[in-house]
Amino acid sequence: MRPFCLGWRPEFLEKMPVSGYPALSGRYALPTVRTQRLRCENSAMNFQKIVVPIAGLAALVLAYRFYGWPGVAAVVTALAMWLLLHFTRMMQVLKRAAKRPIGYVDSAVMLNAKLKPGMTLLHVIAMTRALGELKSAKDEQPEVFRWTDGSASHVSCTFVGGKLAHHELFRPEPPAS
Repeated sequence: MRPFCLGWRPEFLEKMPVSGYPALSGRYALPTVRTQRLRCENSAMNFQKIVVPIAGLAALVLAYRFYGWPGVAAVVTALAMWLLLHFTRMMQVLKRAAKRPIGYVDSAVMLNAKLKPGMTLLHVIAMTRALGELKSAKDEQPEVFRWTDGSASHVSCTFVGGKLAHHELFRPEPPAS
């Protein structure tokens, strides 16, 4: 866990008067540990959703302040190019994945070795070159996807907020000889 994701609860409970503890003993008074962990794992994604537009707006303001309208035109061009590059990469990844069966990977063991917590779903799809087989309910968090190889080994990946939170490899028992 990141050090800045400890949340507000420890400090709040430390400074609260003793008479207030019974009032907070209810089941829904404080978020559970699991809820707090999911919020911390999503904090980087939420941070990006806020900082990237603010940085773009700041670049526009600074360009206007120092270079006038030609500066704004240059920044808008650069931002449009950046968006087009990301869109093109996403479309290429999805086009490659569309040509393969859903949930198939060449080697589940190699995929398991390459996976790291925090990877985006798009990055995992780019590595496998296939869409994962959805194992959780649609549009519910966390999302669970599975990729299987030809030997019936599979990797199950849990994504929270579009980022890999957990993955595990399953290998079938070899036949008895």
